[in-house]
Amino acid sequence: MNLSDGILARDHLGAFCTHTHVARAGAGRGPLHGLTFGLKDLFDVAGHRTGFGSPDWLATHDHALSTATVVTQLLEAGADLSGKTHTEEMAFSLTGENAHYGTPINPAAPNRVPGGSSSGSAAAVAGGLVDFAIGSDTGGSVRAPASFCGIYGLRPTHGRISLEGACPLAPIFDTVGWFARDAALLARVGRVLLGGTAASPGRLLLAQDAFALALPGAAAALAPAVARVTALLGDAEPVTVSDDGLPAWFDVFRVLQYDDIWTAHRAWITRVRPTFGPQVGPRFAAVAQVQPHEVAVMRERRVDIMSRLDALLADNAVLVLPTVPDIAPLLRLPPAETVAFRERALALLCIAGLGGLPQVNLPFGTLHGCPIGLSMIAARGNDEMLLDIGTRLGAVQPE
Repeated sequence: MNLSDGILARDHLGAFCTHTHVARAGAGRGPLHGLTFGLKDLFDVAGHRTGFGSPDWLATHDHALSTATVVTQLLEAGADLSGKTHTEEMAFSLTGENAHYGTPINPAAPNRVPGGSSSGSAAAVAGGLVDFAIGSDTGGSVRAPASFCGIYGLRPTHGRISLEGACPLAPIFDTVGWFARDAALLARVGRVLLGGTAASPGRLLLAQDAFALALPGAAAALAPAVARVTALLGDAEPVTVSDDGLPAWFDVFRVLQYDDIWTAHRAWITRVRPTFGPQVGPRFAAVAQVQPHEVAVMRERRVDIMSRLDALLADNAVLVLPTVPDIAPLLRLPPAETVAFRERALALLCIAGLGGLPQVNLPFGTLHGCPIGLSMIAARGNDEMLLDIGTRLGAVQPE
């Protein structure tokens, strides 16, 4: 790759940042040699400023003194960094509609959102601008865009991959994640970033309460994808993930996330008084209102949730569920409709977040001509098992 050819000149999707552009050549050898990647603009590259989807953040932060650990790992493995990709403002959205920098085009559904907050990374991969891309996932910011854009995406076990040199949203849930158009490449990147070996899968579990949250038509659209998984792994045992209801689990996630966001950003917000967009602004206003007694209650509830998930996923079990409840929402929906979709989606996406669990999106479903993803979740540390299953599934052509 000639880095001087300029990804910006070839970017017909608006996936890459012009205001924080940086490219870097890889080591010239290694397991990822010859591959290109995009980098969500919340990861640092030495000598350059990180935008974090916010003009006010960009204006109030200096050039990075060092490069994020994950970027260094990829460059040393031979991959070439093509450029920084757009993120939703402060990485706090599922739609990818940035009020300041615009919305990357979803190549799989151009009249619909690409998904946030890793919008540019997902669009760049889906549109063939790079081989793979790095994003981050707190509440669903890799999994949702992967589903919306029809690509593979992994949220790894919380804490397995270093976040050094990354802007935080809510550190108790933040993870590095990545996208690829094929499962084998997703796993190839995983071998560099994770470095472990895959366990053999155990029981296959079908999350009935998660499928019940899917909107009309979505569960039926995913039925062939479920059949594809069961053909490989055997019959699935129906299970209920949450006896309290998954929306109740989202309440736990929301309170803990909001408290962590406020802890991470209160000082900067108070000092700078940034101008947030119409979607993100109300969320930060809500973040500031979380009460300590709520947080204490939800911390205790999370301990119980983690214990339940540990028991459910023991012995290398694999949980199958819709990634999100529907195809990507249309662009520029009224705020109330966006909020309703977001809360329904987060009731599914919060499972892995609360458990600190790995989750992979499989781009196996289609509804109304648009992608919709099926997910697999496993116990903490079983990231490689999910990647291995995804590779095996990806090698099998659907009938």
